[in-house]
Amino acid sequence: MTKPLIAVSGKGGTGKTTVSALLVRRLVSSGMRPVLAVDADPNSCLGELLGLEVEGTLADLREETRNKAADGAGTRISELDLGLNQIISEGVGLDLLTMGRPEGAGCYCYINALLREWLRKARGNYAVTVIDNEAGMEHVSRLIAGSIDTLVVVAEPTVPAARAARRINELAGKLPMQVARRLLVWNKVTDPDDLDAFGEIAGVEAFDSVASLPYSEILENVHRRGAQVKIEDIEAPGLDEIARIAGQPGFSPSASV
Repeated sequence: MTKPLIAVSGKGGTGKTTVSALLVRRLVSSGMRPVLAVDADPNSCLGELLGLEVEGTLADLREETRNKAADGAGTRISELDLGLNQIISEGVGLDLLTMGRPEGAGCYCYINALLREWLRKARGNYAVTVIDNEAGMEHVSRLIAGSIDTLVVVAEPTVPAARAARRINELAGKLPMQVARRLLVWNKVTDPDDLDAFGEIAGVEAFDSVASLPYSEILENVHRRGAQVKIEDIEAPGLDEIARIAGQPGFSPSASV
């Protein structure tokens, strides 16, 4: 059986990272462990929400590796393994890898190729991998070759967020990777009757599944303060369904990354 790979994206301010943290916590509590959580958003808030201290970032390691290569010293996957193991934050039932700032000037093709190989191998050690993405997905496509099992697009019921959800979904179809399922998650919902109109704007028919999370004052405070997400303190109807859909592998082993 393949190990599910979940990518979470959405417009800034929709609670994307909070939903990512909730999803990670729910997957762990449901027995899908260990989970590899990857913070691919330059804002790097996932560690705080999961209550984990970030010791280092992939961006720092990538720069260090690039400088070493520029000095004529070769880099092997085993050396990258060592560096990555030093920056992974460990929690109960989960590990966190923080990407950090986007790539700077210069070519990172060789280093990204090493990272793709590492991620391909590392995924086999985890029951599921969850990537907290920024709104664009191009940088993640450089690290993932092949497929995403579930793309989770988080939107709040507003016109800008619905439009962003449509753009993200359309962009995913243009990248050199397969997406088995596309899940639209409405977050901060106060009136479910509003979702039909916003669904038209988001292009809901292009998604395989739709789920919703009601507005929660606790979640809103978590989002504003960057506090740790404690799933036992949160009433989040719909989260089990999101975890069930996202936690299903979408490809046969021969087609997985």
